[in-house]
Amino acid sequence: MSRTPQHVTDAELAILEQLWRSGESSVRGLADRLYPGGGNSEYATVQKLCERLLAKGYIASDRSQRPRIYRAAVEREQLIGRDLESVADRFCRGSVLPLITHLVDNGDLSSDEIDSLREQIERLDRDQKDPSS
Repeated sequence: MSRTPQHVTDAELAILEQLWRSGESSVRGLADRLYPGGGNSEYATVQKLCERLLAKGYIASDRSQRPRIYRAAVEREQLIGRDLESVADRFCRGSVLPLITHLVDNGDLSSDEIDSLREQIERLDRDQKDPSS
């Protein structure tokens, strides 16, 4: 996507969550999982959400297939990255340090998460010292 990524609403995120879990689905399948026992209005809601996500480029489908089957066109990590970059641009003049500092200071990090952060920092430090690796 070359244009500025558009915000994903909570309802759209619920669709993406289902597609990340299942790999692909029809509108009916999504509606049944999101609104068990729902009717036509829930189906129409899911259909509209899929149309919006298609327009934003976050999901894709094969138009020749009936029923139309949808799949995520963006990975969860990509979406997280886009949103965090947007927050950094908007609130921190592009710097991610205030975000990281806030998350570390206010989060209950497990030992595994702390070890993972440490490994990431060490890898970044190595890469900066030896850009050819």
